[in-house]
Amino acid sequence: GLTVKHRLFIYALIAIFGSWWFYYKLDFDFVRIPFVGLINMGWYFIPFFIFIIIATAFSVNEADGLDGLAAGIVLAAFTSYGTIAFMQGSYNLATFCGVISGSLLAFLWFNINPARFFMGDTGAMSLGIALGIVAILTGYPLLLPIIGFLLLLESLSVIIQVLSKKIRNKKVFLSAPIHHHFEAKGWPETKVVMRFWVISAVAAVLGLIIA
Repeated sequence: GLTVKHRLFIYALIAIFGSWWFYYKLDFDFVRIPFVGLINMGWYFIPFFIFIIIATAFSVNEADGLDGLAAGIVLAAFTSYGTIAFMQGSYNLATFCGVISGSLLAFLWFNINPARFFMGDTGAMSLGIALGIVAILTGYPLLLPIIGFLLLLESLSVIIQVLSKKIRNKKVFLSAPIHHHFEAKGWPETKVVMRFWVISAVAAVLGLIIA
């Protein structure tokens, strides 16, 4: 029964606490820019951290609309970041990503259409926040738009649709998030999910190559 405002408020509280812990307790304030290197952000890291956590939590939540969709997309992202962590020698973080990936595989076994288990907001929010934190710990949150390309697409489609309806009183998509747009165009649910899985896998590998 939580509204979008309630969810965003919860994301923000968690993100504010996390940013404080990372910056003041762990002295963590750096990001890696692909092909450039490591940069220290100083206190700018705090709002950056908050944005990343809210964005990933919101995006995974929006992707959780069809059987197997969110789990498949997030599985590809965690596998990619787990590999990055392993290459960096962060074996604890790589193991954590491996545990989540294995759990998602087991979940997908029963979540594939027709689903017997469902993720719901609790799972989607948790996985989104975890993905954001993992991305920050590897130093590669800037690769999230590539590794999690479909997550970006899902959230952007919602934002564009809402703004268009408020400003122009017109829809851009037949339905939002974008996976419902393709359903409205006549694609079967399984076709949407499997094609999104393929795109997610390609995006995750591309992000891994860049890293």
